[in-house]
Amino acid sequence: MVSERAWSTVLALVFVVAVGLLLVELSVVSAPWTDERATVELVVDGETVATVDAAVADTSRERYVGLSDHESLEDGEGMLFVYRSERERTFVMREMDFDIDIVFVGSDERITDIHHARAPGPGEDGEDLEYTGRAQWVLEVPRGYVNETGVGVGDEIVIVDTE
Repeated sequence: MVSERAWSTVLALVFVVAVGLLLVELSVVSAPWTDERATVELVVDGETVATVDAAVADTSRERYVGLSDHESLEDGEGMLFVYRSERERTFVMREMDFDIDIVFVGSDERITDIHHARAPGPGEDGEDLEYTGRAQWVLEVPRGYVNETGVGVGDEIVIVDTE
């Protein structure tokens, strides 16, 4: 026979696992078994002009940290912020060490706004450097990358692949 203590231990373990899976499903925490990435194409007039290998930020924690834990980005690298729906979003340059382009993308996968964001200067924490746009997805790439590729408002992105 199984003791009452053993059943209590099993039930506690099941509860902890269930809560953990629920938090992952609700995008409160990221799944520890993934390092999710996406391939994002930037499309102008139906032609792919650039491809970005992007880390995916799809949990509250990942979106809060963003690129602030990176030292830099190379051309063709970025971060894709994923949300469940389109709405007005504001990004700040909290603890950023480098400049970026912030590309806001609507639910129709069309670019709604682009900001060329500077890193905070000495004595700034970046919280007051705010950039707003309407988006379901936000793509961050190295500053100037958008201009180099010729991408603008109204152009589209295509999320080709996620790992």
